[in-house]
Amino acid sequence: MLKQLYARWMYAWETKLTMRDTNRIVRPLEWGFDWLEDWTAGRNLGIPEAVLSGEQARMHAAMLRVNESIVQEHEQFFGYKTPTDFRLEERHPQLYPTNVRPETLRQDAELKQLAAEGKLPKARFLRFTSPVKTPYPENDQVNARWYPAPPEKQPGSPQRPQQPKRPKQAIIVMPQWNADAFSHNVLCTLFNRFGISALRLSKPFHDVRRPAELERSDYAVSANIGRTITACRQAVVDVRSCLDWLEQQGYEQFGVLGTSLGSCYAFIASAHDARLRVNAFNHASLWTGDVVWTGQSTRHVRAACEAAGLTHEDLRMLWSGVSPMAYMDEFAGADAKGGPLDRTPPWPRKRARVIYAPYDLTFLREFSEAVLREFAKRGVDFDAKILPCGHYTTGETPYKYIDGWYLGSFVYTAFKKLAQEAVAPPRKLQNEKELISQ
Repeated sequence: MLKQLYARWMYAWETKLTMRDTNRIVRPLEWGFDWLEDWTAGRNLGIPEAVLSGEQARMHAAMLRVNESIVQEHEQFFGYKTPTDFRLEERHPQLYPTNVRPETLRQDAELKQLAAEGKLPKARFLRFTSPVKTPYPENDQVNARWYPAPPEKQPGSPQRPQQPKRPKQAIIVMPQWNADAFSHNVLCTLFNRFGISALRLSKPFHDVRRPAELERSDYAVSANIGRTITACRQAVVDVRSCLDWLEQQGYEQFGVLGTSLGSCYAFIASAHDARLRVNAFNHASLWTGDVVWTGQSTRHVRAACEAAGLTHEDLRMLWSGVSPMAYMDEFAGADAKGGPLDRTPPWPRKRARVIYAPYDLTFLREFSEAVLREFAKRGVDFDAKILPCGHYTTGETPYKYIDGWYLGSFVYTAFKKLAQEAVAPPRKLQNEKELISQ
């Protein structure tokens, strides 16, 4: 009885939180082939003929072929050239709210007033031009707030003479869809206490990258099929570009943390980049289309897709190229038969934690549990933690502290293990028989 009462209370609270925002817009379905022209050019996918015909069925079939080509050539699709204009900027942090609730607008106004009066400290941000181009110049300027670990926490510092020198470590943090610019910043300061530097990455079309025409970060996930694919591609490439900059600063060991939509981006980035050894997924799903179709927070996107005659299965396949399931074997470092992938150099073993919530009405519980089954099937080194709440309530007291503990303890332990592996002296072989076996 108590369990049922708790579930009803939690579902009611979760629904109330998802209904607070009144600025969701139902935009009509668009196929968005123009967003993918650099990829489709030169590939015989029948797109011009489908677009000229104006027939929904032909355009649908053409977009399915686009996704098939992405999965077949994913290393190229998520490939990139390292940016050449990395720079650190200092400016007053702003909120960039995505809702019009009075308390949020009041907080935004107060921050702007403090900045104008010189009472708000400036922060450092990594900026560079994304290798993936979109029609929005502001979106193509990548933004990541930089949280370097303080000197006394850095490896090899004079303040820690008894500790053996360990590799410099850093993590990339990506918050949820429609997060404001302050979301997850507390986690970054927590990681700094562990001696781990952090880049809090603004996802495509979020905060300072958001086009002026938008109140929300709707272009990241929308009823424009091609634009949603491009946003994911850009996010993945931006993560990998951040790793390049961190390496230039002398960092050697890396992790990624993603929440909700950020977990999808984080997973696909890690599946394509061997450098990401520590992986924290805060709410997870195998298929992007599943979340959009069933989730409360994307009901306006589903409404547009349904009005155009699309089904749940249609949406799953139309975004299959930007769904974690397509790259599960790559993440695990094994082919579909369970053997090691032919990668050069060898694919290092990754460590992952999946955190999910049984009362989640956005990333349904079964979606996260399906991720766990796929991990187990492939022998991924992972564990899972369950929050006694839902999706939006993860950000409420006391659940946000439980979530923070699950994330922080995992990141601390996983990076500590990586450091120990890096500084441990090579083990001496005991005898000739062992030498032969090695």
